[in-house]
Amino acid sequence: MGRPLVAILSGAGLSTDSGIPDYRGPNGLWRRDPEAERLVTYSSYLADPDIRRRSWLMRRDSPAVKAEPNAAHHAIVALERSGVPVRVITQNVDGLQQRAGFPERKILELHGSARAVSCTRCHARSSMDEALARVTAGEPDPACEACGGILKAATVMFGERLDPEVLARAMAIAKACRILVAVGTTLQVQPAASLAGLASEGGARLVIVNADPTPYDPLADQVVREPIGTALPRLLRELPRD
Repeated sequence: MGRPLVAILSGAGLSTDSGIPDYRGPNGLWRRDPEAERLVTYSSYLADPDIRRRSWLMRRDSPAVKAEPNAAHHAIVALERSGVPVRVITQNVDGLQQRAGFPERKILELHGSARAVSCTRCHARSSMDEALARVTAGEPDPACEACGGILKAATVMFGERLDPEVLARAMAIAKACRILVAVGTTLQVQPAASLAGLASEGGARLVIVNADPTPYDPLADQVVREPIGTALPRLLRELPRD
């Protein structure tokens, strides 16, 4: 992948301007509906057909289905197109950074992708759009068409481990980068949050852009509390290029 000058570690706050709520903020999904966490908990999902039916309805009705990239996504694309070596490590599963035009090969999706589904038995992957079309057509809990197994979003649910290869690549980027910008993330979920610490330990400049304090603020060279949609474009334009 080459040595990045800038690594972007993005969380749910990056996509709130696109109409996708975050999880742990004042208006976050888990605060508004704590029961919703069960819908993305792996053990509950496998064990309870009703949880799966509700999960499919949640996916079908999610704002992410029709969401568009916002100014912050486009600012990251503009930085990459300016010739700066940039890598994105994202906790988001919405695919909006790719839709904004950022190269797929330069993105690591730590928590997987909601744009695809996978079978829990044979691990076959297919399109989320196809699965949701089956739900709309009347299948409340569509099964894998290859083996009849349980389908799930190709995301990392609570109770599942991150892909060790993806995590290893993310750690290597964090250690190698010159600047790490953590944007829209509470830096509370491990091991993703530890990437900020790895970057700082490796001598990188750590910049945190988030509405609320994070555990890594004391390590940061710069903390920005302004709205992400205006703060991030300005911050990325002003980053040193040498």
